[in-house]
Amino acid sequence: MPFLSVAFNSFRNISDDAIDLSSKEVYFVGENGQGKSNLLESLYISSYGASFRTHNESEIIKQGGGFYSVKSLFKEESGKTSTVSVVYKDGQKRIEKNGKKIQDRKELINTIPCVLFCHDDLDFAVGEPERRRFFIDQSLSMYDILYVDILRKYKRILKSRNAYLKEQNIEMATVYDGPLVQEGIEIQKKRKVAVLQFNRIFTDLYEKVTGIDGVSVVYEPSWKSEDMQELLNLLAEKKDKDLIMGTTLSGPHRDRIRFKRGSQPFIPTASTGQRRLTALILRIAQASYYREITGKCPVLLMDDVLLELDPDKRQHVMSLLPEYDQLFCTFLPGEPYERYKKTTTKVYSIEKGTWCERS
Repeated sequence: MPFLSVAFNSFRNISDDAIDLSSKEVYFVGENGQGKSNLLESLYISSYGASFRTHNESEIIKQGGGFYSVKSLFKEESGKTSTVSVVYKDGQKRIEKNGKKIQDRKELINTIPCVLFCHDDLDFAVGEPERRRFFIDQSLSMYDILYVDILRKYKRILKSRNAYLKEQNIEMATVYDGPLVQEGIEIQKKRKVAVLQFNRIFTDLYEKVTGIDGVSVVYEPSWKSEDMQELLNLLAEKKDKDLIMGTTLSGPHRDRIRFKRGSQPFIPTASTGQRRLTALILRIAQASYYREITGKCPVLLMDDVLLELDPDKRQHVMSLLPEYDQLFCTFLPGEPYERYKKTTTKVYSIEKGTWCERS
């Protein structure tokens, strides 16, 4: 298993101590507000250098503290034991791997690949288009460093083009048309292939869990072409509207990701339970997709996502999880987590940021 232990200092409500995580499965059991999600957050930060709960690092610092630190001990695929340390102090964050400073968070990709399951995942089914684009981009970024670079470059170009559009400077905005199209075409190509491969997993999983067949993820690119000149002509045709709105109205940042059953939209008529399952199965498919593409087993972080499912569906969902390197789950005290325990499972009771291993 990758995570062997994590040590904390002034991290949310967690005790300044180290927790032993050297088990294939680790369950955190406790009432709400005791620190279960905080523990998962620390693992996510160790994996990606950022929180999944906030962009404001100061929120993570324990009340009365001046900084926070998280230091994880983990085992690499080669069997080598390594460390990742994240320290935030005086408005600056420092990330180190084996004592060497990491300049860019993308350097952590594939170090400890984690797939997070949480309540906010419902946004992937019913939220704004930006959230569904984020999900596909995240799935690609987990293994494709080149995609991370392309996406960042596109966003920088888009920001500059939009700034000139707001100033009504069409001549300068047009300077960015070529670079925008060049990077945008690559994003479209990669998203298209990813969604195609993703659907081979998602559609089958959805039917297995719900009994509903033919549900798929559909990628609808804003640009209907991948020809450079055609897209430059399109931007030229839309320049007047872009100027009026002060923003670029077409491109990968306007792509749509939808769910359909056959040719019909699925989410608008789906029940609340079906929508929640859509989000949950998306994450299972993401973990399976990563496993298939890289041949590596991810770490799964599941934050109270089984709570609203009936017992049979919980059991079914757990049985469909892909092969994982390690599994972390949070549960309320009354949940039947014993049903999912294995001989390799470690269970901790969590109360006021402290932990006690259950026998």
